Amino acid sequence: MTLITPKRFTIADYHRLGEVGLLHEGDRIELIRGELLSMSPKGTAHSFCTMRLFRLLDRLLGEAVTLRCQEPIAIPPDSQPEPDIVITQGRDTDYLDHHPYPADVLLAIEVADSSLDYDRTVKLELYAEAGIAHYWIADVNSRQMECYSQPYRSAQGQCSYQTRHIVLVGQPLAVPGFAAATLDLGQIFP
Repeated sequence: MTLITPKRFTIADYHRLGEVGLLHEGDRIELIRGELLSMSPKGTAHSFCTMRLFRLLDRLLGEAVTLRCQEPIAIPPDSQPEPDIVITQGRDTDYLDHHPYPADVLLAIEVADSSLDYDRTVKLELYAEAGIAHYWIADVNSRQMECYSQPYRSAQGQCSYQTRHIVLVGQPLAVPGFAAATLDLGQIFP
């Protein structure tokens, strides 16, 4: 019996699929560890939280950083996830010829309703392995923010974050690296 090995894609392969017309801009697909994965449909609560959070961060941080909403980041060689919100250093024009790399990312945020388990496992491990210093999960259903920091790799090779902090509605949440910029979660969750 012959075993069939699935084709793994690099970021370059993924872009070539778009160039030859096999993937289209509106397709809800992201490249994770060489696999093309279909993204969960966005519910109205997810969309509401994402836009509110993006607007609040934009008001708080202004031109000090670049904010990206549901845009790719590049994690070579084989991942190009699309976090709901990413805060990167530098200006928009710094990313004209490439998507931000993990070293550019100050904070990655996933807004989770139906994708909570996926965001707590696959995405968390991917971002930790890439060395993204801060990762938040906006848990729409529980109306709380899970804040992860200090990525590490265990002796067994597993990647995660050393610190997990839960912030509830009514508690201030400081944006990492911007102590004066605090969020009120009551303005984010419906």
